[in-house]
Amino acid sequence: MVVGAFPIAKLLYLGVRQLSKPVANRIKAGARRSEFFKTYVCLPPAQLYHWVEMRAKMRVMGFRGATIKPLNEEAAAELGAELLGEVIIFTVGGGCMIAEYTRQSMNGKKKEEELSLTLGHLRDQISELSLTVETMDTQLREVTRLVHTTPVLSKK
Repeated sequence: MVVGAFPIAKLLYLGVRQLSKPVANRIKAGARRSEFFKTYVCLPPAQLYHWVEMRAKMRVMGFRGATIKPLNEEAAAELGAELLGEVIIFTVGGGCMIAEYTRQSMNGKKKEEELSLTLGHLRDQISELSLTVETMDTQLREVTRLVHTTPVLSKK
């Protein structure tokens, strides 16, 4: 069952990605048009991403003290909009995973409660049957005692 779950999860992830992509594209288009959104939401993460990426590349190539020039505003806005779109897609996918985990947890708890309830009923039935067996055993002993203590009438 576990092996079969991974292709379904992949397919679900691709479906979520395809469904959230138009939403992300609309937000990216709005981010490109809005000066406020571009300046305060898209540019800072894009510049930070560019700085970290270039710093890592420079270290890999052996250039330790090189200064990194920031991206121009157009390229930074484009990169920031792309990053925003990816964050939206990732957030929607993560939300779907959390919702599925919560649903599975609730199903597990529900099954556990049903099992506990069934076990309780079975214990009650066992207790009742045990009491019935004890009562019948007591009655059987009484009948046996009466049979042994009662004199046998002889037939004439």
